[in-house]
Amino acid sequence: MALRARTLLGPGPSNPYPEAQVALAQPLLGHLDPEFLRVLDETSDRLRQVFGTANRRTLPLSATGSAGMEAAFVNTVGPGDVVVVAVNGLFGRRMTDVAARCGAEVVAVEHEWGQPVDAERVLAAHPSPKLIAAVHAETSTGVRSDLAPLAAGKGEALLLADCVTSLGGIPVELDEWGVDLAYSGSQKCLGVAPGLAPFTINDRAWERRIEKPQSWYLDLGLLGGYAGEAAGGGRTYHHTAPTGMVVSLHAGLGRILEEGLDAVHARHAEAGRLLHEGLSELGLELFAAEGHRLPELTTVKVPDGVDSAAVRTELLERFGLEIGGGVGAYAATVWRIGLMGPNAAPDKVALVLAALRSVLGR
Repeated sequence: MALRARTLLGPGPSNPYPEAQVALAQPLLGHLDPEFLRVLDETSDRLRQVFGTANRRTLPLSATGSAGMEAAFVNTVGPGDVVVVAVNGLFGRRMTDVAARCGAEVVAVEHEWGQPVDAERVLAAHPSPKLIAAVHAETSTGVRSDLAPLAAGKGEALLLADCVTSLGGIPVELDEWGVDLAYSGSQKCLGVAPGLAPFTINDRAWERRIEKPQSWYLDLGLLGGYAGEAAGGGRTYHHTAPTGMVVSLHAGLGRILEEGLDAVHARHAEAGRLLHEGLSELGLELFAAEGHRLPELTTVKVPDGVDSAAVRTELLERFGLEIGGGVGAYAATVWRIGLMGPNAAPDKVALVLAALRSVLGR
C-alpha cells in the first residue's frame, strides 16, 4: 500500500531535505565497514559545526532525541546529586522525571508556559548543584531561552542544553555560550527522518561523568570506543548502528553546511516572520512571549468556539497538511506550526495560511 505524501508542518517530524531522502536509498553498509566509518566520522565533524563546538566526543546516538536526554543524565547524574532544572514547558518537565529516575535530588524551577527561562531564578535555586538543565527551544510552547546567562553563572555546575528543536534552525554556539553537554534530534530543523540523537559532551563534563552508568546502551564510555573519540583509531564493537540513517544525516548536514549556517538560520527567521505576520492578519493570537518566539515552531491560540482537533483533521484530510495540537493544559487551546528544515520557506507559509483561512472561514 502506498503512503500518501503529507506536508509536515507540526512540531516534528518535518519533511526531510531531498538530499537526506535520497541518501536513504544508497546501498546499505555494515556498521564496521571502513567506508561507513568514514561517513560516521564526517557526520560527527559536521555535527560539531552545527553545534558550534570543538568537542571531540560528538556523535549521533542510535536513538531519538529523548534518548539523547536520557544519555545526558545517566552519564552525569547519580543518586544524591543535585540537579536544577528550568521548567517552562513539557520537555523541561520531562528532564525532571529523567533526572529523578537517576536518583538525583531534583530542584525544579517552574515558569509560566509560554515564557522564557529566568536565568537569575534558576541560578539562585540551589547554591551548589552538580548539573543545571534547560531547554533552548521549548517545543511545547514555541519559546527560545538564552543559555549564555546560565553558563555565566553556573559556577562549578555542569550546564546541559536540550537543542532538539533549535539545532539547524536558529544559532547554536555551545562553546561560545559555555554549555557542557547537549543533545538534539534528527527529525526537526536538521531535515532528516526520526531515529538519531546528535549528542556532544565536553572534557569538563566527561571528567565528572558516572564511570558505570545504569544504562549499558547509552554508556558514553562504551560508545566512545566506536564513535567520536575513536575516530582514526581502533574501533570496538558496541551495537549495530543504523547505518542508513547515519548516511542520511550526513547528507542532510551536508545540505545545511553547503547552504551555509547563517543562510539557513536567516531562512528560518524569515519564514517564521512571515507566518507570525500572516497569523496576526487572520486575527489569530500568538501564544509565546514576544521577543522569544521561535521562527521554526510557532504556537498560536485556538480561537474561542473552534474545535482544535476538528480543524487539524480537516487540514490533514483536505490539504494533506499536518499541524500539531498543544500539550498538557493547552492540548485543546493551542496549535503548533512548524517551519523546519526544507519547510522553512515562503511557499509553505502561504500554504498553511491559505488552508487555515479556508477551514476557519476567514
